[in-house]
Amino acid sequence: MAGSVWAALGLSLACISALSLISPSWFQSHTFSFGILTYCSRPRGDSRNQSCGTFRSLDDIPDLAWKVSAAILLGGWLLLAFNAVLLLSWALAPKGLCPRRAGGPTPGVQTVAVTVTTVGLPVFPISLASAFAKQACGASSVYHGGQCQLGWGYVTAILNAVLASFLPVIRWLRMTKVQGRIILFSGDTEQIILMPERSK
Repeated sequence: MAGSVWAALGLSLACISALSLISPSWFQSHTFSFGILTYCSRPRGDSRNQSCGTFRSLDDIPDLAWKVSAAILLGGWLLLAFNAVLLLSWALAPKGLCPRRAGGPTPGVQTVAVTVTTVGLPVFPISLASAFAKQACGASSVYHGGQCQLGWGYVTAILNAVLASFLPVIRWLRMTKVQGRIILFSGDTEQIILMPERSK
C-alpha cells in the first residue's frame, strides 16, 4: 500500500512539473505570454484568438540565462520522471523481490531532482533582461517583469518544487521511525533467541 502511495505521488509530481514546463504562462502581459519552452501572442482584448510557438531546441531559446534555466529545469524534470518510474516499478514488484517496502528505493534521486529544480527556478527571471522579454514586457530587466506579471506556470513550478522537497523529508522521517522499531524488535528477538544455554 505504501509503495502505491509513493508511486502515485511521484507520478503526480512528474506530471505537474511537465505541465509547468510546457506552459506558456510563466510571465504574461495583455498581448504576450512566455514560459521556458513555449510562447503565445494574442490581439488585445481577444484571448481566444492566439497563436503559440515552441522553442524546439536550446539554440532557439533567445537568451543564455534562459538556456541555462531550461537545461537545468529539464534535467530536474528528467530526474523526477526517472524517480517516478522507479517508484512505480518498485510498487508493482512482488513483495519477496523488494523486502523493504516502507520508504521507497530512491529518496536520493528525488532529493537531487528537487535541488536541481530549485537551482533552475531563480535563474529564469534573469532572462527578463533579454531583447525577447523586453519586446514582450516593455521595460523589463533582471528580476523585474516590466509590464509582464507572474503567471500560473511559474507559480506551479515553484509549488511543485516545494511539494517535491517535502516528500524526501517525510520518507526519511517515516524510514527513521520504522527502522527504529525494527532495531528495537530485532534486538529483543536476538537476545531471546541467541541467549546461550546455562549448564547445570
